[in-house]
Amino acid sequence: MSHPMSQPGRPNPATPAPPSNTIAAGTPAPLTPPSIHLRALVTWVAIFPLVTLGFFAIAPFAEDWNPVLRAFVLSIVVVPVAVYLVVPQLMRGVGVLRRARG
Repeated sequence: MSHPMSQPGRPNPATPAPPSNTIAAGTPAPLTPPSIHLRALVTWVAIFPLVTLGFFAIAPFAEDWNPVLRAFVLSIVVVPVAVYLVVPQLMRGVGVLRRARG
């Protein structure tokens, strides 16, 4: 004889219900992640001005440095600024624009 709660078609109260993937009425659907091409463009838009400003900033004291050393020092500053500050802000703006377009 089987237990009444183990009958086929009857939910087992000890097993949690699977998560629902439905979206409530009036709730906007989540955006898909931006394409790799858009992310590359946003990254370039962040990096190019930082590198340009960085070259001008270090030029007075790094003129006689080896170009590899100049690039290394510049990248130590530019990459973290871009990754942690500039790109997230630009991606936030891209998200706002994408949501506004619907």
